Amino acid sequence: MKTILLLVASNIFMTLAWYGHLKWKFLEGKTVLTVILFSWGLAFFEYCLMVPANRAGYMSGTFTGYQLKIIQEAITLGVFVIFAWLVLKEKLTWNYAVSFGLILLAVYFATAFKPGGGAPGGH
Repeated sequence: MKTILLLVASNIFMTLAWYGHLKWKFLEGKTVLTVILFSWGLAFFEYCLMVPANRAGYMSGTFTGYQLKIIQEAITLGVFVIFAWLVLKEKLTWNYAVSFGLILLAVYFATAFKPGGGAPGGH
């Protein structure tokens, strides 16, 4: 659970770093370099959470590297869906919802079976 919570927090910073500048008024009229540097500053906090999340999940034997990456991508999209709806004011259309559903299926298949085709529920 610690790994997942750290990944969620990390992805909030990542989404703000990558997409927040699209709507933030205080960055309007700033140079691209200024926006990049500001985004890098936010991304620093992403790394401060992402690295411990991956280490905790992997070193504990809870997740494989593949599982961590697939879970992280699903969390990224989940955080982005909320951001797009609240900040960008974009609607989640059926094709995006289906795409997200398929990614959630990928998380299931990546985590439900042991590597090498073992039984559900472990690795």
